[in-house]
Formats: sequence, C-alpha cells, structure tokens
Amino acid sequence: MDKLVLLLPALPLLAALLTRLLSGVLGRSVVRIGLAGSVLTLLLAAFLLWLKLDGQAPALHSLGTGWGSLLFDPLSLLMAFVIAVISLIVRVYSVRYMVEEAGYVRFFILLDLMVAALLMMVAAGDLITLLVAWQLIGVLLYFLLGQDMRSVAAHRYGFWTLITYRFGDLPLLMAAVLLFHTFGTWSLPEIFAQVKAHPDATTFMGLPLVEVVAALIALAAFARSAQFLLHTWLPYTMEGPTPVSALMHAGIVNAGGFLINRFAPVFVHTSEVLHWVFLVGLLTSLMGSVLMLTQNDIKKSLGYSTMGQMGFMIMECGVGAFSLAIFHLIAHGLFKGTLFLNAGGVIGEARKHDGVPKDDLYTFIIEKQPQGNRYPWVLMAALTLLVPLGVLGLSHLVVDPDVFHKQGAVVLLFFGWVTGVQLLFATYNMRSENPWRLVTLIVFSFTVVVIGYTLISHAFTQFLYPEAGFIGKLYDAAHIDLTWFNALIVLVALVIVLGWLSAYYADRHAAQGKSFGTRLWMSFYALLMREFYVADLYAALTRGLLAGSARVNSWLRWG
Repeated sequence: MDKLVLLLPALPLLAALLTRLLSGVLGRSVVRIGLAGSVLTLLLAAFLLWLKLDGQAPALHSLGTGWGSLLFDPLSLLMAFVIAVISLIVRVYSVRYMVEEAGYVRFFILLDLMVAALLMMVAAGDLITLLVAWQLIGVLLYFLLGQDMRSVAAHRYGFWTLITYRFGDLPLLMAAVLLFHTFGTWSLPEIFAQVKAHPDATTFMGLPLVEVVAALIALAAFARSAQFLLHTWLPYTMEGPTPVSALMHAGIVNAGGFLINRFAPVFVHTSEVLHWVFLVGLLTSLMGSVLMLTQNDIKKSLGYSTMGQMGFMIMECGVGAFSLAIFHLIAHGLFKGTLFLNAGGVIGEARKHDGVPKDDLYTFIIEKQPQGNRYPWVLMAALTLLVPLGVLGLSHLVVDPDVFHKQGAVVLLFFGWVTGVQLLFATYNMRSENPWRLVTLIVFSFTVVVIGYTLISHAFTQFLYPEAGFIGKLYDAAHIDLTWFNALIVLVALVIVLGWLSAYYADRHAAQGKSFGTRLWMSFYALLMREFYVADLYAALTRGLLAGSARVNSWLRWG
C-alpha cells in the first residue's frame, strides 16, 4: 500500500493534463477536474499519513534507476498532507475569486503543476528528483505571479523572485555534486547512511564534507525562506493574485525549514553551521517583525510578517529544535493562508462599501468608547512579566522535566516569554472599556496557545525523529559557548527593552514634536518605513551593473 506514494504528484499532474486537453470542450467548467483531483490528492495524503501513524515502516519507491524515487517517511507524508489541505483551500477560494480574471483556465493548470512540484519536492528520495522539483517550483511561481499579462510590476517582481531563487539554487546544486562525488550515489537514504558511518569524510582541499554541505544547504534555505539580504523578493510580490500570495506565504516560502529538516542527518554532525543558521534567523526575525509594523500597505505588511516568521523558523533550526520548526511552518502556513484569503475578501468589501468592514469580534473585545481609567502600572508590569514566565515554565516542565538543561530550549523559552510580555504590554495600551476582561481573554488565549504548542511540538518530535538520542545530538550540535550564549541573551534583552522604552517615550512626547528624542525617533521610523534602503541599494547596484555592461559593450564594439 505504501507504493501509493508514487501517485501523490501524479494526481495533480494528471488533472493539469486533462484540464488542458478538455478546456476547449468544457469551457471554464473544466476547472472542476482540478477540484476533483485536489480532493483525491487530499484523501490519498491522509490515507498515507494514517498508514505511517499506524506503524508502517519507512520505504523508498523508485520509477527509475538511481532517480525518480519518492520516500514514504514521516516528514514527506506530513508535509504532503499539509500541502494537500492548503492547496484545496486555495483552489476552492480561487474558483470564484479568479472568475473575472484573464487566463482563468491557465491559472488552474499552473496551480495543479505547482502542487505536483511541491509534492514531488517533499517526497523526493534522491538528489536529482529534489533538484528537478526545486527548480520547477521557482519557474512555476514566476508564471503564477505574472498571471496578469498586462501588469508590468507583477512581471518585474516575479522576475526578481526568479533571479533570487536562482542565486539560492546554486548552493543546493553544489551540495548535491559534492555528495555524489564523495559517496557515488544520488539516493538520500544511502547518502545519510554514509554520512552516519563516515562523519569525518573530507572533500576538495581537505575541507570537512558535512560542514561544507550543511553550509550550502543552509544558504539555499535562506534564499527560499526570505532570510535577511535575500528577503526583498517576498514583500514585493504582492502584484500577483491573492490566491498565489496565499499559496506562496502558506507553503512555498516554508521550503527552507523543510530542506534543513530533510538534511537533519547531515546537520547533526556539524559543529559551527547551526550557530550561523541561528544568527541569520534571529536577525531576520527582528528585521521582519520591525518592518512589518511600519508598512501602510496591508499585503506588504503581511509579507514582512511572513519574513519575521521565517526568521523564527530558521532560528528554531539553529538551536536544534528541528521538529518545532516543522510545527511552526505548518501552523504559520494554515494561519497565513487564511489570513491572505481574508485580506483579499476585506479589500474586495472595502471597494464596495465606505470605511473598513465591521468586525464583530473586535467590537466585542475592544469596544468603541475608550476610557481614561487604567490600573496601577506596577501591578500591570508585574502581571506582564510574571504570567508568561509561569505559563511557559509549567507547560514545558510537564512535558519535559529536563527542558531547562537544554540550551536551545532555553533560548526558545526566552523568546516565548518576550512574546507573551509584548502581547500583554500591547493589551495594556489598548485602552479598553473593560481592561480586566481584555487581559483575562488575552491570558487565556496565550495559555491555550502555549500548552497546545508545547504538546503538539513534543508529539512532532516523537513522530519525525523517533530514533533514540537523535534530538539530543541535534541540541548538542547547536550548543553555543556559555559566554557567547549569555552575552547574546543579554544583548537581545537590551535591544527589546530599549525598543519598549523608545516606544513609550515617543508616545508620551509625540504631542510636543520638537524634542531631540522625538525627532530622533521619527528619523528612525522613516528609516524603517524605507525598509533600511535595502531595495534601493539593490536597485542602484542593478543600474550600475547595467551601465557598466553597456560601457564594456561599447568598448568591445570600438575595438
């Protein structure tokens, strides 16, 4: 029965083929073929996942000799189920949302091909299949973003995405070549077995193979998951259709976290690479979170939100919490997919009615008449600082009593505590008519989220990495020197506290508008609104490169 995994990418591929062949006969109703294919794909993915949960052993099934193989293992089946769910939601939404768009049938054919490529990527059992799927996703995303043939901006930023992907694909190709050169096989299970047997293998110029390959894999993951300095394509792809944005933010951009997890048997033997992964993820999460708050375009703000979340996901890999990163990407995918589709609905409603459409939940919680009464700030500060600490500590102690002896887990607890504090701090500033009701609801929601997050991530660890001691070795590989670890925690805490104080100071003195501190804060805010001028820097470099190329071309002609 586990050979049915070969049908996973075949079903959407067949749906795309039938849609193209029958479009002339059935007209626009031909898209129902793809809808039926999506339902069948979801049922098949759910059945295969149930087989794995029932204890079916991992297996590799191949169509060719040394390539074209798919893995029946926990990671591939879990990711395939998530992709099937999200793609079905996006498809159902698109049937009506895209009905007035040109190229209606072409959009659904491309959507089916994209789903087939994604399923092939997550289930790839050899490096050739993985590379082919990896490349196809980049090309198909370019065509989906450029669905509107008349939009110059959509094609411009779609091409920007394609170029960034190509830069990121080169390290993955180099890693594949190095692994094949060393072990003489494309099969991933065989490669991982060889790495486990020979973790000290070397490559060109005597460099350690696992360190080099892990670094290259991490670079490829950075480009796909919009890490800092390779992130500009993500917030600027909003000219594409909303369903494409939902699919991209819910699934495609998560490829970095999946790739690092797929090569976990390599990363477990590294000593320094995960430290750099952690730093890049930390920087990206801070940048994305800050930039998100300063954008006045709803889709662009969501784009930077995704960038921040991708930073957290990569950071979790950097501290050794690989299974937590998978849970994070699934939770974020479902959340951001529905958020983008709702954003499309809100924008559509706003075009029909004056003002922002009413939200009953917001009205119930916040209410419209702000009151001046507030409770003593000392009491609220104590609640803000201690409640998240208590909830996080108790929930993790119940699941894993040794959690405070794992350095990576402590880092995650620290960031969880900061997030909870920030949540309660923002609640205190919302000036609700009944602040105690608001605080109670927020604390209850935070407790439910933390407990659910802790229990599910623990279950993910047992499911994805059942081998005894493997997760412990990953935490050991991510271990940071104690001095650097303490310095990092103190530095991040200082940055966060400084941000809180700056926001508080600017809020208190905003009305004056003339003090040095306020002017300094406004200048910094303007810098954030311009996104640190990273996109402008890239545009200037592009113009310089084009001007230099034109000059060299002229010189050669003169010669």
